[in-house]
Amino acid sequence: MENASTPVVDTVRESYSARSQEYADLFGSAASAHPLDRALIGSWADTVSGPVLDAGCGPGQWTDFMAGRGLAVSGVDLVPEFVERAREHYPDLSFGVGTLDALDIAAESLGGVLSWFSLIHHCPRDIRTPLAEFARVIRPGGGLLVGFFTGPTLEAFEHAVTTAYRWPAAELGHELDRAGFRTVETHTRTRNDHRPLAAITAIRKTAG
Repeated sequence: MENASTPVVDTVRESYSARSQEYADLFGSAASAHPLDRALIGSWADTVSGPVLDAGCGPGQWTDFMAGRGLAVSGVDLVPEFVERAREHYPDLSFGVGTLDALDIAAESLGGVLSWFSLIHHCPRDIRTPLAEFARVIRPGGGLLVGFFTGPTLEAFEHAVTTAYRWPAAELGHELDRAGFRTVETHTRTRNDHRPLAAITAIRKTAG
């Protein structure tokens, strides 16, 4: 990806690569996730038909979780170490290294995309690029679930790995609408460290 955000992409890749084992040990199993997260992703997955992409799959825990619910699902991640671990732990599933800003997927070929906290390091000025890619690859009527950090104002904060961003749910919802999605539901909760989390489920609009 040759554009102004390339240094940011390199920083994210290198930062997660350096801590990939630590991250995988902490979050590499769906069983270690909050029960509300499992319930939300599970209920969303049950509404999707057709192939699904786990965009920013990390070590593959949610890819495997959705496959266990009967979905034809694959994963893509920027970090080679995550993809290597995912392939090792879930050899029956498909994983690839790639950027969410330029997916190697045919237009309107997916029933849905899960983007679970995989856009948190995108600068606000760059968020429209992956959202446009999601809209391109999801067929009309298909589903999108985006997990993110939320707050009353759009602002950067020091994430444990590298700089991340909090989005007001309404503001991110506006970006989804602009990209071609219709918001269905917004969910919020507060993590144990009191960091507010949110998720938006959306539907790819039909043309016209």
